Amino acid sequence: MSEEFDPEFDAEFSLTGDSGPIEIHAVGMPERKALGEAVEAAFLAKATMLGFPILKPWGDSRPYDFALESGRRLWRVQVKLATSHRGTRCDVKASGSGPLYTLDDLDFLAAYVLKKNLWYVVPADAFVPRARVHFNYGPHSQGMFEKYQEAWCLFVCEGKARGRNDIPKRCRCEEMPVRCVVCTKSEDAAA
Repeated sequence: MSEEFDPEFDAEFSLTGDSGPIEIHAVGMPERKALGEAVEAAFLAKATMLGFPILKPWGDSRPYDFALESGRRLWRVQVKLATSHRGTRCDVKASGSGPLYTLDDLDFLAAYVLKKNLWYVVPADAFVPRARVHFNYGPHSQGMFEKYQEAWCLFVCEGKARGRNDIPKRCRCEEMPVRCVVCTKSEDAAA
């Protein structure tokens, strides 16, 4: 296979900067199953760009889509596409095709808001046993899950350090290239 520049391919797929985001520009909306696979691929790309090793279970019989390695820990992550948009509000179903997720099923829910290119990284103990997890990504939103916007730092934070049902008051991982909503605010307050 040639390593030459292909203007058609490079116009559709671009990598900005050494560790910048991968941008995928699509022409149409795929069917439901293919869209779910595309969102999983987006999670894989994002987590890999942040330096996390990722494992994918064989088949789709597990209640989680990926295992994300952080230090000596493997976090079980379920990836979902946030749908049912009403203004700046959207949600995800907190179950697979069967019963609601439990703390024995997964450690995190990673929900992707396609129209905003925005991720929510929510610890399972923050939403279990809810049937749906609601997000409101508006500019002044104060919903209960808004603190998990781009909260990738939670993957490097021990459960004891962040406390049950919460995220750290300040970022526990200064080397992360992406800051969550709370990390940004706590750094501004400290300055």
